[in-house]
Formats: sequence, C-alpha cells, structure tokens
Amino acid sequence: MFDATRVHAAPSADLLTPDNALMLFVDHQPQMFFGTGSGDRTAIINSTVGLAKAARAFGVPAVLTTVAAESFSGPLLPQLAAVFPDEKPIDRTSMNAWEDEALVEAVKATGRKKIVLSGLWTEVCLVLPALSALAQGYEVYVVTDASGGVTPAAHEHAIARMTAAGAVPVTWVQVLLELQRDWARQETYGAVVEVVKEHAGAYGLGVVYAQGILGAHAAG
Repeated sequence: MFDATRVHAAPSADLLTPDNALMLFVDHQPQMFFGTGSGDRTAIINSTVGLAKAARAFGVPAVLTTVAAESFSGPLLPQLAAVFPDEKPIDRTSMNAWEDEALVEAVKATGRKKIVLSGLWTEVCLVLPALSALAQGYEVYVVTDASGGVTPAAHEHAIARMTAAGAVPVTWVQVLLELQRDWARQETYGAVVEVVKEHAGAYGLGVVYAQGILGAHAAG
C-alpha cells in the first residue's frame, strides 16, 4: 500500500552507481565483428568505446574477455584495449564466458552484483553468460547498442530472451548518465562531458555548441 509519509528525495537502489556496478566486455574482436549484421559495426564500436570510457571516468571495474584470440577471432578491439592499457583480456575456449573459471573469479573479485554486459554476438556470447549469471544471483544490464548479433532478428530475439529471464536492456549513454546522475558532481563532470562530445553523436555536438555559446559549464 502506498504510504506518502515514506516518500523522500533519494535514488532507487535499482540504479547503477560507481560503487555497485562492474562492466563485462565479451568478445569485441575482429572475427566477431565480421559476422555481425544486426546493425552498423562502426556504431557498435563507437558505443563500446563510449561505454568503456564511462567505466574509466567513474572507476567502475572492467573485465575484458576474448574467445580463441590466437586461433580464430583475433585480438581485442584496439580502441577498447586502449581505454584499459593495464588490463589483460581473459582468453577462453568456451562460448559461454560463465563456464570459464578465470572469468568468473575476475567478476567475483570486483565484489559487485550488477553486471553491465556487452559483446558479440548477442545470441551466443551474451545470452549464455547473462542467463548463467542471473541464475547465480547477479543482476545483468545488457548494453544493446554496444553489442551485436549475426542478424537483426538474432539480436532482437536474444535481447527478448535475456529480458524475459530478468536482464535489463540499456544503452551506453543511459549507463553513462545514470552513473553521473547529477550535473553538480564536479569530480566526474568534465570526464563525462568529454565522453559525450567524443561518442554521443548529435547529443555531443549539442554540448559542443552549448559550450561555445554559453561557456564551459554547459552540459546535459
């Protein structure tokens, strides 16, 4: 029953924060991009790098993983690797990242419960770990525009399957702004604005324009 006396200005515990989230980047590799047909690959790369820079801006732990990097899929996307120069990707043989002990231990080591998940392909390399993590009590947020499937239908059906199991579909800008949540937070304001200008398309151009007209503190 609704109780108005309990209503107060406070964020929901469901929100992503720099203290409760981790980011898991799965198989952003050349061979996987070659087979991606659900959307523009350049746009997926842009969203992935924007998401990675959001993690860096807020100090959110990031776990990077690849599959068969030396024998089939190639190295991690260079633009993504450049954001985390000190992080070595965990290479696997399993299509389901959650069946790799080193990967699961890396996730557990962060101490975070909310997994912000992105990768290629949606219908395999995201569905499998998403369902597995959900079954073990994690909360999963699937970054749909930093991920891609072999076809539009494969991508959409995979998102629907994960959503039905309890995952939450989000976009990379949504994650960035949810982590910031208040433009008065000056410690991350500048970094967020730079990520927006570099990767947020028309929104970023709008910030460039606003700063040119109104000054350096014009933002969202």
